[in-house]
Amino acid sequence: MMKSPRKQRLSVYLEPAVMKRLIEHAARRDQSRSLVAEAAIESFLSPDAAERQEAAFTKRLDQIDRRMARLERDVGISVETLAVFVRFWLSTTPALPEPAAQAARAKTGERYDAFVTALGRRLAKGPQLRQEISEDVGGEIVRPG
Repeated sequence: MMKSPRKQRLSVYLEPAVMKRLIEHAARRDQSRSLVAEAAIESFLSPDAAERQEAAFTKRLDQIDRRMARLERDVGISVETLAVFVRFWLSTTPALPEPAAQAARAKTGERYDAFVTALGRRLAKGPQLRQEISEDVGGEIVRPG
């Protein structure tokens, strides 16, 4: 029977922060620091390291792309919601006679402050409109309840 070659010893100097991360990682994995360091060096020196790094970048870019698509969808919903509201409001709200218009202008600041307060409460405790609308374009509207 052939005896396997013995591992060789290597002494390295690590920055304290790197050593701390090595110790914590080894403890979380319940493995020796030597085994973790050996795996890290092997990974760094392996010929497919570039491919694995590219795969990690690709995965991250795909996640960012999905988030951007969701963000684009949410902004589109917001813009369309505002457009529908403004069109509805303009088509159903009659112009006020001048004395009533002056009184309405006087209340504008107070009503706007109440609107901003209500919006702040809604954003703070949700649910948000985008959470109430199904992710599928043809899906049903999900109502909180």
